[in-house]
Amino acid sequence: MSLLDDFMIRAVLAGLGLALAAAPLGCFVVWRRMAYFGDATAHAAILGVALALGFSVSIFSGALVVALIMALTVSTLSGRGFAMDTILGVLAHSALAFGLVGASFLSGVRIDLMAYLFGDILAVMPSDLVVIWGGAALVVGLITWRWSALLTATLNPDLARAEGIDPDREQLVLTLALAITVAVAIKVVGALLITAMLIIPAAAARPFSRSPVSMAGLALVMAAVSVIGGVQASYQLDSPTGPTIVCVAATLFLLSLSTSRLGRHH
Repeated sequence: MSLLDDFMIRAVLAGLGLALAAAPLGCFVVWRRMAYFGDATAHAAILGVALALGFSVSIFSGALVVALIMALTVSTLSGRGFAMDTILGVLAHSALAFGLVGASFLSGVRIDLMAYLFGDILAVMPSDLVVIWGGAALVVGLITWRWSALLTATLNPDLARAEGIDPDREQLVLTLALAITVAVAIKVVGALLITAMLIIPAAAARPFSRSPVSMAGLALVMAAVSVIGGVQASYQLDSPTGPTIVCVAATLFLLSLSTSRLGRHH
């Protein structure tokens, strides 16, 4: 009997793969205040799922392509005088609505919308693990390769230009990493909770971090604890696993916030 025959082991491994991608990327999402940008990209993944099922291609491919198109569209429009919050509100909810309507027209295709909206990590198969960990490795590779340039462009775009770094190019790298993470995460926590796994571990790590690298590392620890604790809690409580993982992450954030405030008080 293989270790991967145990659905709980597969669930934890899938969650850890997502944590590996989401933790460092989530730090840049927090630093750049891109939470709603992440939401729009994640909501677009449902449209990608519907199109993938309609054209009989892999869910990962469909979610990745549509998430990337959404992210690029938002990036393009935001630089042409449109208010960012308006763009995100229109595109995010439109993509989600079109995806749900499109899924309703699929005949002869069994689709569990709840699984794509909130994740179905307990149904992850070994082939899914290959996709999840492959996507996570690609995201980590991108961020590691461009870490210094990304950080400079995030902290001071003018300084980045002075050093020969193109902030728009670094934004494109983050956009690609975000689209890959969304495509990877849809099986784990679903389209509606992906942004939570990007933001909450990074936000929980922030009060205890002395440098960007330490924040990324601590965010990874927070995300991993959320996954392991969430999977275990959902098994004990018979609760939906994706939302339970996010609940554990939120609890860690509250503990982090309380501890940091208590430390400042003393």
